[in-house]
Amino acid sequence: MGRHQSTGLNGKSMRPSVRQAAIYELVEKRGRATVEEIAERYGASVETVRRDLNVLAEQGRVRKIHGGAVRQAGLREGRFEDRLAENTQAKREIAEKLARTVQPGESVMIDTGSTTLLCAEALARLRDLTVITNSTRIAHTIANAGNDSRAILLGGAYRVGNDQTYGAKTCAEIAEYRTDHVVLTVSALNASGAYDVSYEEAQIARAMVRNAGNLSLVVDHSKLNRTATHKVCDLTQVRHAFLNRSPDADLAAALRAAQVSIH
Repeated sequence: MGRHQSTGLNGKSMRPSVRQAAIYELVEKRGRATVEEIAERYGASVETVRRDLNVLAEQGRVRKIHGGAVRQAGLREGRFEDRLAENTQAKREIAEKLARTVQPGESVMIDTGSTTLLCAEALARLRDLTVITNSTRIAHTIANAGNDSRAILLGGAYRVGNDQTYGAKTCAEIAEYRTDHVVLTVSALNASGAYDVSYEEAQIARAMVRNAGNLSLVVDHSKLNRTATHKVCDLTQVRHAFLNRSPDADLAAALRAAQVSIH
């Protein structure tokens, strides 16, 4: 077998999606892998591995280089409308799970994001909520519910597109509140914590984390076992993780070790 040990997996008999998931995990853990070592490890042909790497590169999960692939560099945030159209059903499932844990009359602090906007739509069915947010879209959703819920929009600089406030003034205002729930969406969640691609949004999220006695992350499957540039928090600071799919064994173990409830 050479210097690479066999995994016991037969690449020829594995479904392409299973083999691609295994290749992705290998590249994520090692940082890089060559076509030859992947082929040897999974008993697949070089041509098959190259096709798998093409698929993973098109999905943005790895970056192809000459002779192999490397871990994808930090994620990039797309247009809000594009993100809102991605994994919509998964995000709605997460939103429904979250809404079942919030009671009428409670207070919720929630950040800007496509997943949190869908969470706000689910929360809008509850009466007498107080929702504090830096998202004008979320504030509008709650304020127009017509059920005695109140929306408090945090001040600060304004960003078109995401329709959010941000900056030092926003962070300062966050510190003035203590809420029953803090709900954040992040760009990436892995065994070392939660991450965001945007420095400004990470600053907002960190300020909300400092406010949180009951921090919930709402994260769809595309963000699991990814990484991004700016760390938001450690897993030990998280109380609940609302997911649409069960995490893999390594991430599940890390969440359990941090005493995070997985929903």
